Amino acid sequence: MTSRPLGAQISHMLKSRGVDTIFGIPGVHNQEMYRGIEEAGITHVLARHEQGAGFMADGYARASGKPGVAYVITGPGLCNIMTPIGQAYSDSVPMLVISSCLDETAARRGQLHQMKDQAGAARTVADWSETAGSAKAAYDLIDRAMAEFALARPRPKALSVPIHLLEGNAPPAPPCDAPVVAGNALPDMSAAIAALQSARRPLIVAGGGARRAAPALNRLREALGAACFTTYAGRGIFAPGTPLFYGSFLARPGSAAEIAKADVVLAVGSELAEVDHWRDHLGHEGTLIRVDIDPEVLSDMQRADIAIAARAEPAIAALCDAIAPGGESAWKQAEIDAARGRWQSEVEAQLPGIGAVCDTLRKSLPEGTMIFSDMTQIAYASNEIWELDAPGLWHHPNGFGTLGYAMPAAIGGAVARRGLPTMCIAGDYGFQYTLPELGVAVELELPLPILLWDNGKLKEIEDHMIRSQIAPKAVEAHNPDFCALARAYGARSEAPETLEALARAVTEAFSAKGPTLIRVKSDIA
Repeated sequence: MTSRPLGAQISHMLKSRGVDTIFGIPGVHNQEMYRGIEEAGITHVLARHEQGAGFMADGYARASGKPGVAYVITGPGLCNIMTPIGQAYSDSVPMLVISSCLDETAARRGQLHQMKDQAGAARTVADWSETAGSAKAAYDLIDRAMAEFALARPRPKALSVPIHLLEGNAPPAPPCDAPVVAGNALPDMSAAIAALQSARRPLIVAGGGARRAAPALNRLREALGAACFTTYAGRGIFAPGTPLFYGSFLARPGSAAEIAKADVVLAVGSELAEVDHWRDHLGHEGTLIRVDIDPEVLSDMQRADIAIAARAEPAIAALCDAIAPGGESAWKQAEIDAARGRWQSEVEAQLPGIGAVCDTLRKSLPEGTMIFSDMTQIAYASNEIWELDAPGLWHHPNGFGTLGYAMPAAIGGAVARRGLPTMCIAGDYGFQYTLPELGVAVELELPLPILLWDNGKLKEIEDHMIRSQIAPKAVEAHNPDFCALARAYGARSEAPETLEALARAVTEAFSAKGPTLIRVKSDIA
């Protein structure tokens, strides 16, 4: 290809690096980036707001395993997508946001979309944020992002490109000579092997970073006779009915006492962060072994006794190869069943009725359904009580905790999984943050069930205020007629009043031509 505007060249470069879909909104500042999208053979999904574009890119990345890419304009476009960037950073999602930027901001004021420090603003939520000073720098930074997605903990990157560069001619990007492949070199694991081999009560805690290691973790669990937990993001690594499985109840206060029973704890692919267990300390009293790709995790407040800086898959495979099966375990299924029963009852007592709704939904979903949920009570309960048959089937904004995540992320996930079932679960308040993105699902004719949990208020906040002896304030808002709104966008809508009707509505939504909003009142029975 001959010399062309850099904006067009960037799209061709992304295509050559495996990008097939871009989410975004065009504007006068970034229109040159749109010159090359169609000719490069890339699909563009037009969002209604840059926040929606960012969440779509996030959902696409989680569903496909490939980086999600978004194009936004200078200034407000970048500001609007910063919340999704922050969410992607918290949850280790590979996302590349490319924005235009002004050529000069120090000596000029009053320009359209002007910010004091655009790259600096994005740097507060991204893994890194840089401004390209030349076409070569833009290409190099894109390749740097792609390499880091493959080799390091995947986190979002922000690239700003000055308008004059986007409009100016540039040579094509250099060819991608060879794909970047992560190495499987492992550090010395003899201390971990010895500790696990001699353990009488080994315990495995698996997080979202261990999803690809699920087969090896199950072999290791069986060889050791280990009990196991998963974080919310790690659900599905251990299937329902797995022996000695505590479930994803780490956030229950009583889990600390159960973890303290272990003489060796192996934590794999998890930050063991506040949002994983809601306390400063995991609760272990025995040896803690950490396996993680991120050095920061290995030196955190949990203070691992044995730290293994490695990817989960080769590390756990090596442990399986080194540890002889059949070790004697002191764990008893009855004690684990008793703990699970207590925690299940606690969830039901705190959020009565949600368990029955979850059971109904679980039975109604096609095999392999991928779910994207929002910050809402039905999702909080589901994180603990809804067991998954495989990892990577449920995505929730765990870390940053952003409202409005579910629907646009589900759209991105559905775009990545055309022909496979995808579902959205949102609350009545958070849904309205990104409600206009419903138009995108209609345009794309996505058979997307959108379960809207309508309790008429910020119920979780109200409950927290009451527990804190604060008179509930500002937790109720006037809701629109959600079903009428859905129809106004051209979507289907249902308002089931019984669990049986809910099951029918969900089943029909998966075969519909376009999205279906399913409004469910919290008193459904």
